[in-house]
Amino acid sequence: MTGQQILIVDDEARMLRVLEIMLQKMGHDISCASNGMEALQSLQETPVDLVISDLRMPGMDGIELLNQLRAQGNNVPFIIMTAHGTIQSAVESMKLGACDYILRPFDMEALELSINRILATGQILRQNDYLRRELEKGWEGFIGDSPSMQNIYEQIRRVAPNKTTVMVTGETGTGKELAARAIHRASPRRDKLFVPINCAAIPADMLESELFGYEKGAFTGAHKERIGKFELAHGGTVFLDELTEMPIALQAKLLRVLQENVIERLGGNRIIPIDIRVIAATNRDPMAAVVENSLREDLYYRVNVFSLELPPLRERKEDIPTLIRYFMAEFSNGSPSTPKITETAISHLQQYPWPGNVRELKNVMERAIVLSGGKPLDVPHFPLKAYAAKEKPPLQDNQAFDSLQLNCAVETLEAKMIGSALRDTGGNKTKAARLLDISERSLWYKLKKYHLE
Repeated sequence: MTGQQILIVDDEARMLRVLEIMLQKMGHDISCASNGMEALQSLQETPVDLVISDLRMPGMDGIELLNQLRAQGNNVPFIIMTAHGTIQSAVESMKLGACDYILRPFDMEALELSINRILATGQILRQNDYLRRELEKGWEGFIGDSPSMQNIYEQIRRVAPNKTTVMVTGETGTGKELAARAIHRASPRRDKLFVPINCAAIPADMLESELFGYEKGAFTGAHKERIGKFELAHGGTVFLDELTEMPIALQAKLLRVLQENVIERLGGNRIIPIDIRVIAATNRDPMAAVVENSLREDLYYRVNVFSLELPPLRERKEDIPTLIRYFMAEFSNGSPSTPKITETAISHLQQYPWPGNVRELKNVMERAIVLSGGKPLDVPHFPLKAYAAKEKPPLQDNQAFDSLQLNCAVETLEAKMIGSALRDTGGNKTKAARLLDISERSLWYKLKKYHLE
């Protein structure tokens, strides 16, 4: 068991020191108090995992200290120790919730067993409390019971127990990191670290050292060695978000990690074996990224062993009422004055396409609750037209050039050139690709993109 924080309360300095030495040898962090009042003050400043208190102390004895803590709602595990034990004091201690009542002189081994048992029980209770709160959020943090989400839950259950590499795709705001965490929590690696890395948020020249670490002197400023994220996650899971934003040169090194399960720190030549599960994610079409040379094709096939595509919110509108009520409860902090929402407003929200998905809905709900002042939420509280993405009109040959819309102009010209090349080659795609000076794979992708099949 890892070291935990224990408070010892005893008015005898010698006994205080004996217990302190013993518990430090067990690997715990120790704080001490010489009386009940001092202990109460210490607990207000620093929470602990266990209190061990003498029964008889001047001013406030051990039972009164325990009583005060329970009156404050503090359920910290508590052990009473005494050289003057009575049945009455033992019964009173247990009624107040003491975990053990130990007579002095005590057996060191018996005390150690009692402490380990109590700390282990406390850890289980905390984990159960955490799991209960997570269940209140929904399945593994997800909210929604629509058929599309039930399918996602089932896929996560199936892939989680294996070491299989997973590629999570979906639009921004659909919960890709949430899915990765759910896979980790449902896997045998749940007790090890889950290490998320946003490949788009870390500068390209720093990303390699973040992932692989470096040896002392590897570059200017490397004054001491640093462990990278891959080493840190040994035995656990690495989540590579926005994989398509990783530099191509670094993708080659990542491929070696996935194939050989080894790394080398920057500036070092030592092969370090690692055991990690990799979950990658992107909000782009991975095959389009391969065509555009922003994702190595061999890396794509290596990480896309199991594909998990998260549905956008507009394709699971039946989950919107549940999400609305969840966010209302979250942003109202359980206040009795939690505002209501009209059915008209819910219907209004269900008609919106939600380009930002669940993340956008969450932001919209928070804004509406702030502005409502406790009044029922209705349609005017949700000016969704302000959020709506403008739809691009169908491309016309001259319109794209006249409007100065560069992307539209490029797409129009590209589609026209592909059409001309196909006509000139009698529909032969191999010759058309050669004529356009692009690969056949790129041509097939663009044919699909512009509906020219």
